[in-house]
Amino acid sequence: MTQRTESRIHTVPHEVNRLTIGVSAPFQEFRERYERAVPPFDAARFEELIKDNADWDTVLRATTQNAPHDFIIYWSHDFSALMGLAGERWRCVEYLMGNHTIAQPMFHHDPAVLLYAPLRTVIYENPEGTTCFAVDQPSTRFSSFGNPDITEVGVKLDRELAALLEHLDAPVPTELVRGRVSHG
Repeated sequence: MTQRTESRIHTVPHEVNRLTIGVSAPFQEFRERYERAVPPFDAARFEELIKDNADWDTVLRATTQNAPHDFIIYWSHDFSALMGLAGERWRCVEYLMGNHTIAQPMFHHDPAVLLYAPLRTVIYENPEGTTCFAVDQPSTRFSSFGNPDITEVGVKLDRELAALLEHLDAPVPTELVRGRVSHG
């Protein structure tokens, strides 16, 4: 019996809150603070844990040591010079920021959550010269899976993102601290 292709396609429209936060610090200063608070993923250490077939408690401890403010940078790229070739003058750095131990309970329910984990963030200068930090609100991304367990982790990520912004002396959007998300 052949299954029709259309029955294997599932389209999920969803609304996302993009949070753009103007910070009072100059671009380079804020970037340095962010990168100190959210250090790079220690790939060598975690490769060793994989090689050693470490238990999850060991991974949790190693991650806590790698992520003092709950987040790790898995990837980053400064697009300023590349976009400068087109005459753009704005500075802009993009990051994939997350925590695999926070993502795991969502992954357990649906591996497609990795579309949004790690979180995509950007630090840039806007046309007025203000340094901005932008990110999609995690709970609005993860609620699209229609699973309360996944949504709950998204709300937890909202709160952890709020704590990070507070640590960085950046304004905290009220959407991150409400503790609820629309399930519409």
